[in-house]
Order: sequence, then structure tokens, then C-alpha cells
Amino acid sequence: MARTWYPVIDYLTCAECGTCIAKCPHGVYDSAKAPSPVVTNPEACIDHCHGCGNRCPAGAITYVGDDTGWTPPNGTQESEEICCSCGCEASSEKKIVVEYLYLDLQTCDRCIGTDAALDEVMATLSPALRLAGFDIEYNKIEMKTAKLAERFKFFSSPTIRVNGQDICGHVKENSCGCCSEISGTDVDCRVFEYNGKSYEVPPKEMLAESILKTIFGTTGSCSCGDYILPDNLKAFYEGKTSKSACSCGGSCC
Repeated sequence: MARTWYPVIDYLTCAECGTCIAKCPHGVYDSAKAPSPVVTNPEACIDHCHGCGNRCPAGAITYVGDDTGWTPPNGTQESEEICCSCGCEASSEKKIVVEYLYLDLQTCDRCIGTDAALDEVMATLSPALRLAGFDIEYNKIEMKTAKLAERFKFFSSPTIRVNGQDICGHVKENSCGCCSEISGTDVDCRVFEYNGKSYEVPPKEMLAESILKTIFGTTGSCSCGDYILPDNLKAFYEGKTSKSACSCGGSCC
């Protein structure tokens, strides 16, 4: 399969320091050839990830398909950029990226409820974290298409990540009537577990506790690594597409 984004090494400039191999969390490089950087798994590279290029002290890395205007920093500056689209490796320890990934904020009760609860929690936590010197970025991203879900390695709706880590660490789901209605097929959505109970909309205290533990501890799970779109989400997107293509606009389904 052709790839449109992966690193290219200028071996005349490369110092063979091994930094790109050691710091790439996606397995793009052949570790057996270290410290010489050999790209053996280009399909694992994340679109618009400049992680290895930002760290290269020689400025020897460019990217196929790069249309961002990025240039190799040549080791002269510290990039503030997150390494990849999942936010798993912010270059600054004082950078906190909170992402809310969801399927629907018009109909789905648990997405809407979680969105409101998370807004309240972020409004409370952000001032204190900024006072402590953290740079806070809070993004809401609708997983509109299967392609977008694959880009963000989206497993279940709704998902909350801090610097690329799912604050819940695992996925538990049950049937979601709202998303099933949207897609015209049976769809499961996320259930949050806290203090021995299950919630379709997480309590605010659970969100606050989990976010802080992920920031200052080791809880949560990184979204990097191998990813296959779950069958549950595949059914949702296929059903949603079919309904929108219906000549009646979906009212008969």
C-alpha cells in the first residue's frame, strides 16, 4: 500500500546518533540497525508527526508528503509540537493536552452529558494547573468518519485523553440507543466505572481524579501502537453512511 507520509534520511548529514530510533514510539525504524536509521515500517508513521525530525541534532530528516512548511530545527530549538496526532509524547513536560473524542453531540445522551461534565471539570482544574506553570490545551474532536477514527486510534465513544493517554485505561461498553438510532444498527458506547459502579455519564469527581492521576501518575493507556477500527465503530460509520444516502433522508429507516 502506498504511503503519503514517512521520514527520509539524508545519510550525508546524519550523525548516526540513534536518537530518532530510540525516541520513535511507532516502530518506524529498524532497531536492529541502530544507531544507523533505516526506515523499514513507513506505514506505521503517523501523518504529520515530526517527532524524530524535531529531535534530530543534525537536521537530517525530512518527510515525504510534508506540506506544513516545517523545516529541520538542526538541534537549535526545542519544538513545542506534540509528536503525533494522538498527543502521546509532548516535548514539554509542562504541556498538557486534554482531548475529548466523541461520536455525536446532537443526539447521544452520554456524549452530551460527558461533554458538559468535562467542561465543568476543566473549568475548575485549568486555573490551578496554569498557576502551577502548566500550559493547558483542551480540544474537542468529533469522530465524524472512519478515517478520522483511524487517525486518532479511536476505540470507544466517548474517550478522554491526557497527552495521548486514555484516562480510563480500559474500555467497557453497553448498548447505546442514541447512536444505534443515528446509524440504524446496534451500537455499543462507553461505560465508565468508578468506585464499584458503572455510569453512562461519568461523575465529575471521577473525571477530575482520573485526569490528575494521568497528569501526575502512571495511570491511563497510550493510544500509540497497532490499531484496527473496532467492528462496533465500523458498523456505526457504515450504517450512518447508508442512512444519509437513503433517498428519504433517513426518515424511513
